[in-house]
Amino acid sequence: MFMRELNIKAIVRQNVKKLKPYVAKEIPCRIKLDANESPFALKISDIIDEISIPLNRYPDPEAKDLRKAISKRIKVNFENIMIGNGSDELIYYLMLTFGGPVLYPVPTFSMYGIIAQSVGVETLESKLDECFDLVEEDFFNILKTKKPKLIFLSTPNNPTGNTFSSHKILKIIELAREKNCLIVIDEAYGPFCSEKGYLPLLNDFENLILLRTLSKIGLAGLRIGYLIGNSDILSEIKKVKLPYNVDAVSQYVATYALQNFYSRIKKFIREVITERENLLKKLSSFKNITVYPSEANFILFKSTKSKEIYQKLLKSGILIRDMSSTIKNSLRVTVGTKEENEEFIKALKNILDEKK
Repeated sequence: MFMRELNIKAIVRQNVKKLKPYVAKEIPCRIKLDANESPFALKISDIIDEISIPLNRYPDPEAKDLRKAISKRIKVNFENIMIGNGSDELIYYLMLTFGGPVLYPVPTFSMYGIIAQSVGVETLESKLDECFDLVEEDFFNILKTKKPKLIFLSTPNNPTGNTFSSHKILKIIELAREKNCLIVIDEAYGPFCSEKGYLPLLNDFENLILLRTLSKIGLAGLRIGYLIGNSDILSEIKKVKLPYNVDAVSQYVATYALQNFYSRIKKFIREVITERENLLKKLSSFKNITVYPSEANFILFKSTKSKEIYQKLLKSGILIRDMSSTIKNSLRVTVGTKEENEEFIKALKNILDEKK
């Protein structure tokens, strides 16, 4: 009997056909400064001696203890908080719930566009200016004419490191409210920022949603992101949320860390900020690269020899991120420990000296 070969391409959705998998490559290296992670190694045993939870039971689908622990830290009612398996999952739920078009500036966090395409919603992009700030006129024009349902703003922005002008964001929030559009401010890098953030505006703007994460402050392995918004918004998102989306171990450890270990985490944050400022100063001393100011835990810089710098650093065992496909001739380095940063600067200096 003739068996017809399965044509998998014929049954894949058209929007998925156009996607390329997001590849998070694991490249062996001595010093890893590519993924905006905390440089301070934390094991579960550093935080807690024993995890006394029954693994034969499903995790709490509402992550109530973790939401209450976050609530206590940020002074927001726990009912206005939703936990996700990383912020990515919450971005996915927002698009599943409210659809598109989806508007965001470029360059920015790549997952906004990737998730939008994967769920089949239209994307609208507004280019940033030469200082990587929002172009108010262009953004407003798209908002008025294309009528997006969701706007995503990452501030501090990845991969540029800067914050967007607060007066521009406020105007966008107000116009978005008039146009019945939700605005999502992604504060993943907020802990490293000198500005306070947009939490105080939540009571004034019912169309405002905040995204935050525990990943950048030392707990990336737990994959805990959270969303803050009004109850009407959360009740709609709950319709598409998977029931057991965050595992029991992650919930337990994250809750314990927030309740009993947070002073140590805050110390890590302060050290990263101090090292970022030192790194900015040293990078700025090199004449043949362009360094951009940062309010995040990474720094963007440019060189006409970016590809060569990346490869030679990698050869010396130091991994940073080549961002030249997004921003011409650009590289992004995550702030490491003092020792890692010194090795990076020394290696970079040697590479740049070779070119004289």
